[in-house]
Amino acid sequence: MKNSKLQNLHLYLSLISLIFFLHFFPSFAFSLPLTERVTLQNGLRLIVAEDRSLPFVTFQLIIDGGSRLDPPDREGLSNMTAKGLLHGTTRHTAQQMSAMLDFIGAYLSTNSSKDYTSVGLKVLKKDLVQGFNLFIDALTQPLFPEDEFRREIQRTFGAIKSIEEDPGELSEREFSKTLFAKSPYAHPVTGTEQSLARLTRNDVASFHNTYIRPNRAILVIVGDVSLNEIKKDLIDRLETWSARDVPEVSYEQLSNSKRQTWVIDRAITQANVVLGNLGPPRKNPDFFPIAIMNYILGGGGFSSRLLTEVRAKRGFAYSVNSAFDFKKFTGSFSVNFQTKNDSAREAISIVLEEMKKIQTEPVTDKELEGARKYLTGSFPLRLDTQAKLAGFLAQVEFYDLGYDYADTYTSRIMAVTKEDIQRVAKKYLNPDNYTLVAVGNLKEVGFKE
Repeated sequence: MKNSKLQNLHLYLSLISLIFFLHFFPSFAFSLPLTERVTLQNGLRLIVAEDRSLPFVTFQLIIDGGSRLDPPDREGLSNMTAKGLLHGTTRHTAQQMSAMLDFIGAYLSTNSSKDYTSVGLKVLKKDLVQGFNLFIDALTQPLFPEDEFRREIQRTFGAIKSIEEDPGELSEREFSKTLFAKSPYAHPVTGTEQSLARLTRNDVASFHNTYIRPNRAILVIVGDVSLNEIKKDLIDRLETWSARDVPEVSYEQLSNSKRQTWVIDRAITQANVVLGNLGPPRKNPDFFPIAIMNYILGGGGFSSRLLTEVRAKRGFAYSVNSAFDFKKFTGSFSVNFQTKNDSAREAISIVLEEMKKIQTEPVTDKELEGARKYLTGSFPLRLDTQAKLAGFLAQVEFYDLGYDYADTYTSRIMAVTKEDIQRVAKKYLNPDNYTLVAVGNLKEVGFKE
């Protein structure tokens, strides 16, 4: 459960560990391994980062188009397609694939998000070719057997029902649905019970045939391997993956047009509240001042203003945090907290006051210095494993952030000024026309449906 006390405790312990690390090792530095890029004849963008420190190789493939490409009334299709890649191929059944992966100690995974579908592989260097063959078979030759498809549908039904029973998950789902309205980002990646009931095995096969194409994909390979080795052992099979023209899907730019409040009545003692507004896309020149502004407001754990005002001073919530969820197109800003039903309205008022305060008053030198130190000091820890580095390089490429993104990250954070923070707060926070979703006891919370 995202909002459980146990998870919050884990977050706080992680923050304490990081603060300890930054205090005693402030000069810790990270340099990217040698990275080479090439575009194959079929349009696949290939990035290879050579790191000989461990005898492993990690693959991270992302394909443009996740759940935002789900057709109307077929929500959840991209997710079912991603799951289906592991259900057997023209060469091996799902059980055979699993046994072969276990035998070589490899891990193959798939996932669908709102922006992209991903396929990952981690394998020992000595089993690189065998692991890669399973990876490329799953990607290009899936069978989507009817029985496996039906079992996956039932598992997803169960996941959807569990969200209904989790107030925190439910509030976040309904916030996204309300905020993004009828846009492709509105529906859950997993779809709904109604949309899943309409899906067929042929829908999945058609989605795969249309969108899972190399000219829409980025493949990052990190580890004990070089680009020359990839060209020698793997490139031929990669280039057999055929390209295809894919129809463009339009995306209407959204705007914060009105205040919206949605309360879901549940017989619980704690109200789960999500409040926020639409945000910028990931490729936005204001990303760095936004990151610092959000850290000071509510993203900085114990040091954030929201936690100080809502928890430390008033004891209304065990935790409260703010975050920007950046996407390829319109993203979102949200504040998330749990509080007693009868204190929800006052806690919301405090959140809105703090949003307005950071828009109208400059942050302090101490706040700015603390945010800079944390964001620059923690950055290397986001790249300290093969999987993290592969994911980072794939997203930098996907969102077109520039090859020098890692090299310039620190200098761009350090260049942010108090004036920048106030400017982006005014531009990207909307304490007047916000969307609010609360899951709690309707009578005690005091809102009207």
